Amino acid sequence: MPRCCFAPVLVAIALCATVGTGFAAEPRTLEQIPTALSRYIDRDLLTWVNSDPILTAILAQNRRHVELTQQEIEAREKDWAAQLDQYRRPLVDAVLKAPVSDFLRGQVARSGGRITEIFLMDAHGLTVAANAPTSDYWQGDEAKFQQSFAAGPGAIFVEQVRYDASSRTYQGQVSFAVTDPATGAAVGAITVGLEAAAFF
Repeated sequence: MPRCCFAPVLVAIALCATVGTGFAAEPRTLEQIPTALSRYIDRDLLTWVNSDPILTAILAQNRRHVELTQQEIEAREKDWAAQLDQYRRPLVDAVLKAPVSDFLRGQVARSGGRITEIFLMDAHGLTVAANAPTSDYWQGDEAKFQQSFAAGPGAIFVEQVRYDASSRTYQGQVSFAVTDPATGAAVGAITVGLEAAAFF
């Protein structure tokens, strides 16, 4: 049974109404984004983005990283970047082989092409798990983390659609603060990448 502790209240950057032309950049409420996307967030994503496997994995990494310094965070970010194209990549593999990463890959598989990527972040913005390698290990300096986790429990941040050259598709990201129901506090965040064409 998922533990859902979200109230979709945070102002976000909206997905544009017409893929491939101009992109909206002004703040919009969740109610002002495309109806199909709003419905998908409410009826699908919010039923599992705060579920037990996700919460458990984030809490465990928060305990391991409780004394991590900014210098150590930056060192791990460099290690991650260096390992991405290597045969031996212990940090990358630790993330991708985490049990919750299988849970995330399952969500991608059942989305019918709507979801392109999913990754979890701990309280520092460090990647906990992902369905596939992310370009960065540390997301703490990015809006997806600052406008979700740092905004507090219930926060949802919908980013502007961008063209992804590798997949030749337009994609957007929705980020959520992950909340511990035992304390009511945000403990991390989750970002879900979406195939924009599926919502217009």
